[in-house]
Amino acid sequence: MVLKAFFPTCCASADSGLLVGRWVPEQSSAVVLAVVHFPFIPVQVKELLAQVQQASRVGVAVLGTWCHRRQEPEESLGHFLEGLGTLFSHEPWLQLCRERGSKSWSCKATRRQGPAPLAPACEDQVMLIFYDQRKVLLSQLHPPAALPERQAGDATASAGGLAAVFDTVARSDVLFQSDRFDEGPVRLTHWQSEGMEASILVELAKRAAGPVCLLLACLLSLVSAASACRVFRLWPLSFIWSKLSTCEQLRHRLDQLTLVVSAHRAEGPAQLMRKANALVSVLLDMALGLLLLSWLHRKDRFAQLAEALVPVADGSPQHPSPPLPTPPHPRPLGLAASHSDLAACPVTGGHWACWWPGAPRRGSQTGHRELQHLLQWLMGAPAGLKMNRALDQVLGRFFLYHIHLWISYIHLMSPFIEHILWHLGLSACLGLTVALSILSDIISLLTFHIYCFYVYGARLYCLKIHGLSSLWRLFRGKKWNVLRQRVDSCSYDLDQLFIGTLLFTILIFLLPTTALYYLVFTLLRLLVVTVQGLVHLLVDLINSLPLYSLGLRLCRPYRLAAGVKFRVLEHEAGRPLRLLMQINPLPFSHVVRTYRLPSCGCHPKHSWGSLCRKLFFGELIYPWRQRGDKQD
Repeated sequence: MVLKAFFPTCCASADSGLLVGRWVPEQSSAVVLAVVHFPFIPVQVKELLAQVQQASRVGVAVLGTWCHRRQEPEESLGHFLEGLGTLFSHEPWLQLCRERGSKSWSCKATRRQGPAPLAPACEDQVMLIFYDQRKVLLSQLHPPAALPERQAGDATASAGGLAAVFDTVARSDVLFQSDRFDEGPVRLTHWQSEGMEASILVELAKRAAGPVCLLLACLLSLVSAASACRVFRLWPLSFIWSKLSTCEQLRHRLDQLTLVVSAHRAEGPAQLMRKANALVSVLLDMALGLLLLSWLHRKDRFAQLAEALVPVADGSPQHPSPPLPTPPHPRPLGLAASHSDLAACPVTGGHWACWWPGAPRRGSQTGHRELQHLLQWLMGAPAGLKMNRALDQVLGRFFLYHIHLWISYIHLMSPFIEHILWHLGLSACLGLTVALSILSDIISLLTFHIYCFYVYGARLYCLKIHGLSSLWRLFRGKKWNVLRQRVDSCSYDLDQLFIGTLLFTILIFLLPTTALYYLVFTLLRLLVVTVQGLVHLLVDLINSLPLYSLGLRLCRPYRLAAGVKFRVLEHEAGRPLRLLMQINPLPFSHVVRTYRLPSCGCHPKHSWGSLCRKLFFGELIYPWRQRGDKQD
């Protein structure tokens, strides 16, 4: 049987003594943690090991002896170390020795073949594996499920043994709290034996973190209690809070801050990493928000934004432009053209010549002026199409009336826009994500009329689509069974078929006019949703990106271990195989995947198929709703 002995590199130059560590029988491995030096009293060594076992819950014991003959000229020391096996009984008993004046090592593991003390002993082959104790202690070994596919298969077999080694070193932190400056009864050599690794700034930060976290926890509890007040649960306020991106972002940041300043200790490395990622995300977000606030306060940019926002909102042109002429209506050709919305374009040279009478011109108009020009263009003959004049005029004037209402509202609010922007800009000190969420809400507010146009057009188009589908089933002798949610056969009377034919003819000839308005306003709505989607994507990126884990992977890659690799140090006949264990860091993509923070994503993720289906049938697309939410 081959025995694997994990030996810390920091003990390679230590004086002779006893090997203290843990024996893992499932893996036939011995994990050496420290070396106990002379002089020592066996009873005191056993008391120290008992204290370590009680504190760390690790079966720490004396595994064998360590002889450094390069520093000990006495030949009798080796015989003395061999006799210590009677005081500290352990099976197998390791005997590691470093030869004098050379870099060669000798390893031996003896095991008695019987219970009698004078029973003959047999020797096992030993594979000596060196490891960096500090890196193994500070690192976190990730399971094979978090590794890439090309590494998961190789790491599955050795994950159990490696996990035992990493867990043993991590839980034996109590053993590493003493150094050579301590006046204790037992002198040890380990990775901190030359002095405790600490920082004055870190210790001061730890001391100050307690009162600060307690104060922040009290403030956050007050904010949570105020937000849970019954006044905010009334219908108008609750409906508004649920639709504002700013409220969702503030609620998300409140949850993150509550997690960070919580007085409860982290239950494991995963929760500790989550707290650290949340803290770094909040600090970076606030730093970016303060930079944005300082940029906005320079050169009076709030006034510049207000001056640029009002013309865009109310459509007042900066330079006057002549009004659009009334578009001429092409003369209908034939019976089909008199009842349909399609008009044939004149044919020249065997090709269709498309004529765009009254198309919107490029000018200095912005905002609602462009929307008015678009509606006037649709009320004519857009792209040479013969629209239904009565329905076209009704829809066009209906939408123009809403635009005039919106312009009046913007003119009423224009004197206060600069002050509103100034007060909203102060919220950037809460973070860049809050400022971006406010920007998204401002876009929703300024384009509310476009959303109304989209809803009107979608409802009218959806009504006609459902009416046509129902009448189409009537022609085929079918009906929709609401209870069984299926199409059943049905017999209709002659008057029902006659009325259905008339309604189907009317709807099919009015459909192109409605479809054109629905198409135009859907494109405008999709443009607004795309801009808001980019803003929300940036907010979710800042919220969910594990910045602390990425910085840890960049600066100290051994802290996030995906596995280990072994490098051969010595492989000679008659000598034990010596290997060096090195840590493989976790790839950046898997760091993001493993430690990604939950975001305040309240936006459904539609597939392209479902999105096209909803657009074709005129179903409303709510970018703020979840899949299971009830729609209005």
